[in-house]
Parts: sequence; C-alpha cells; structure tokens
Amino acid sequence: MKRRAVEYALQANEDFAWLYDLIAEASGATRALAYVERLRAFCDRLDYASERGTSRDDIRPGLRIIGFERRVTVAFAVEAERVVVLRLFYGGANWEDAL
Repeated sequence: MKRRAVEYALQANEDFAWLYDLIAEASGATRALAYVERLRAFCDRLDYASERGTSRDDIRPGLRIIGFERRVTVAFAVEAERVVVLRLFYGGANWEDAL
C-alpha cells in the first residue's frame, strides 16, 4: 500500500470551521473542538491505504466517499501522490448535488 500526502481543499477547511461553530453553539466549545480534532485526525489517516471508502467515479474521477462516526460524509480525491479532502458533509446533507 502506498502512502500519500493529505491536503485539504479550501472548502473542506471552511467545512471544519462551520462544523465547529454548529457544534459549539449546540454543545459548547470543548465538545466542538474534540469532535473537529477527531474528524481531522481521521482525515489525516487517509494518507495510508487511501483507496478505502466508496468509489464515486460516476460523479467525479477519483472521488471517494467515506463516513465518519455516522454523522459526517468525507469526500476526497485520490491522486498519484496525494489525497485531497474536498468537502465534509454533516447530517445527511446532499453531497451528490454539491459535488
């Protein structure tokens, strides 16, 4: 298995901030930070065995989708030397139309 660098698209970073704000408002900053840190660590681990999740080449070449803790859908693209986390979709958001 190949190890690839993990990078984040601008929109994915904005999604992290949005998730933090959403959770902080509902449950507090400590819980929001812990959740976002777990999610980022999960995404960072896509560096190894990157071809996991479900391939969705029908939507975009190289696109893969994987779930995180049954609440977030992580959309990422696997390239030769890197993995790009494209978007994070929370709570059943319509990710197919967004991508």
